[in-house]
Amino acid sequence: MASEGTGVAALAERYAAALFELADERRALDAVAGDLREVRTMLAESGDFTRLIRSPVLSRDAQAKAVAALSARAGLSPLTRDFLAVVTKNRRLFAAPDMIEAYLKKLAARRGEVTAEVTVAQPLDEARQAALTEQLRRAVGARVTVDIRVDPRLLGGIIVKVGSRMVDASLNSRLQRLRLAMRSAG
Repeated sequence: MASEGTGVAALAERYAAALFELADERRALDAVAGDLREVRTMLAESGDFTRLIRSPVLSRDAQAKAVAALSARAGLSPLTRDFLAVVTKNRRLFAAPDMIEAYLKKLAARRGEVTAEVTVAQPLDEARQAALTEQLRRAVGARVTVDIRVDPRLLGGIIVKVGSRMVDASLNSRLQRLRLAMRSAG
């Protein structure tokens, strides 16, 4: 099982490296990164899209048509559309989420940025995003790219992960700690 995961990671890394080189040559690193973030959001919000990319049953043509339609509707750049078409044609669509993450990590490394994965219960407005980014920049001592994901299951609070460090200040974890404390007290 571990070798399967490693194989997908290596595959994703190769595809991400190829896309990164092409985007760099065309001076489209940021545009492609924006597109990939959009695709990642679409995957997170749509169970149907997730099933589409993971389904071994769907034909290559069916997947290609669906991905092309979704790419057009999302307004993705031609380079990102072509990349997704190649990934689909090569039957590697299942690894797209890993490819997206690998690309974004390459871009952050190029810029000397640290990526902070932030999970919140509700979307943050621009002022709160800016304040969070500034606080993380001061705490980390480097340029920080904040990757915000919304998970309503948190109920409230925030989870921040920077590298191998994680701070869980979510309402869920607080309630869990309270439950454990009440069990041990009783």
